[in-house]
Amino acid sequence: MGFARRSATIITAIALTCAMALSLTACASDTDEQSQTDTSKTTLTSSSVGAAAIFTPSDGITLNQQTPLNKWAKLTPELTGALTDYGFKKKNISHTTSDSLDKQSRAIQDFVVDHLSGKTTSEDSGIALTPDNMTLLVAPVVKADDSTRQYGDYVSQELSTEESTSEGSANADEGEGNANSSSGSSNAAESSDGDSSTSTDETQTQAVKRLVSSLKLAQESGMHVVLLANSIEGYKPDAFVQFSDARTIGHLQAEKLAAKLELDKASKDNPKHIEVMLPYTISDEDGTSGDSTFAQEAFRGIWQVLGSYYEKGVIESPSGTLTSDSTENDWMSVAYDVSKDGATARVLAKRLEKLSSSTTPTRIDGIIAMNDYIASEVVKELDDLGYTGSAADINPQITISGIVGNITGKKDLARQQVPDPIKSPENDESNDSQNADGADDSTDAKAKDAQWPLVTGYGAYISSIPSVVNGKQWMTGIENRQALASDLAEMCGRLNTGKSISSMASVRNTEVGGVKKIPTLNEPVVAVSASNLKATLIDPGYITLADAGL
Repeated sequence: MGFARRSATIITAIALTCAMALSLTACASDTDEQSQTDTSKTTLTSSSVGAAAIFTPSDGITLNQQTPLNKWAKLTPELTGALTDYGFKKKNISHTTSDSLDKQSRAIQDFVVDHLSGKTTSEDSGIALTPDNMTLLVAPVVKADDSTRQYGDYVSQELSTEESTSEGSANADEGEGNANSSSGSSNAAESSDGDSSTSTDETQTQAVKRLVSSLKLAQESGMHVVLLANSIEGYKPDAFVQFSDARTIGHLQAEKLAAKLELDKASKDNPKHIEVMLPYTISDEDGTSGDSTFAQEAFRGIWQVLGSYYEKGVIESPSGTLTSDSTENDWMSVAYDVSKDGATARVLAKRLEKLSSSTTPTRIDGIIAMNDYIASEVVKELDDLGYTGSAADINPQITISGIVGNITGKKDLARQQVPDPIKSPENDESNDSQNADGADDSTDAKAKDAQWPLVTGYGAYISSIPSVVNGKQWMTGIENRQALASDLAEMCGRLNTGKSISSMASVRNTEVGGVKKIPTLNEPVVAVSASNLKATLIDPGYITLADAGL
């Protein structure tokens, strides 16, 4: 009886000991969990920021292999670095490139399905990432014509979700007109081409549907979708990253040119002379008609700045292509087909054609060339036409040696514009053939006519940087890649951890793809000239001194 009582006591003691041990273990576990929670408030870990999957188009090839800095291959490493700095593990960052929308839509579809089926990599702790800890960064592959590709890879466009129709209808009509003289084999070839075009359209239509379906599936499962550069008609992403578009590019160049030439101080009696070169592609290499939307939007951006000056008569086009009666719809007046060899040189030579009685070039103060490829063609033609000097001559206090000194960090540039007279020499009746010092005014006028104009561009082509340094090309433009990468990393981290992105300084609500109130990330485009080239391109590591020709 006593033995039984002692046995019961021992069993009870053991049970109490086990209960205490379990209780202490639970307390320790709670303490560890609380400690980790507190730490996560100050230290970002892979489990706290999740994963990011990047999908971008393959980099396009620009004409003559000239390479702009606005390339996906340049941005992606910076974005990966920014994500890592923010706390993402490298193993949780993936990047996929595709050369067509069909391939990209399939890649995204496979990624989403694999992730939802549990085929994804787990954390080091063995805990798999949940869908709400995943953000897809998608730059949809959008077909761009030759002239649009000259601006780089980031130019924002919209992907249409409407079913495609054959873009070769114009060519089909031409073929039909020649039916009587065509052989049976020719008709068969045309039929084959038509079938091929139809097949391409169907592939594109299916790719769009597949992409939208995959992105919606990702969102429904808890993933976040951020579209980069290109929107999708009717689709609502969690956020959109606005890169430069046609209107922004045109507006930037016109705005900087207006400020440099001090158009607010110009007069009708002494107008500034500006030409706008608006390249576009009438038809692509495959014979399909080009899209003029980009050119139209670019001109609207230019006209928002320069339109009022043309109307007042303080700006004139030497060619007469733009006048005081022009409107934002007159883009065709300055547009030309850039696909033809030597088109830019021929158009510029015709616009600046001097009078038969003149011995000097036609006066021109500024040329908006739209992108660096066109700007390089403009520079060559200006030299052939006899223009001398550089953009540095427009401000005599800035010399080429001073520009180089500034770029290499030796000194800053003094920027002070020398004012123009209220009236031009040819309009000032009070001027005699000689001035008070006995100098021949006609000599000064001839020098003014032959003075090198301000030439603007965009894309920061590495091959054009030396021209920016020596003043032949006055300015170019580039996306603020490092700022965009940093902002994107923060956006991904916030989305993955359930935090608001609306409070980010660079985010505001806009309409995207026809859908209103989409959080949109945007950083201002950076204008680059010789005076700030060091700070904007060299110091951030975008280019080297060797790239600048120094």
